[in-house]
Amino acid sequence: MTRSDLIGRLAVSHNIHFRKAEAVINQVFGSMADTLVAGNRIEIRGFGSFEIREYEGHTGRNPKTGKEVVVKSKKLPFFKVGKDLKERVKGSVSEGIIENRAVSGI
Repeated sequence: MTRSDLIGRLAVSHNIHFRKAEAVINQVFGSMADTLVAGNRIEIRGFGSFEIREYEGHTGRNPKTGKEVVVKSKKLPFFKVGKDLKERVKGSVSEGIIENRAVSGI
């Protein structure tokens, strides 16, 4: 799903104009980004959590040339899936396998 798909679904499901739905999505994602930039954690119960993880610098190798390069320390966003979402996805995959077996006769 893309950002545009999400905006379209919101607009249709709530019967609002595309521009208004776009403003809502932009506000939500903008607030989430601002929270992470400030170094805070985001937790959405049943979905997952977002946080910033810090990685130390190290010496690596350029795979093309084989020369050593210094990789600087960095901060990156990290998403950890919530238990409810994990179970929901796991269940849908299991159901799909069972349905395929029933249809194909396996």
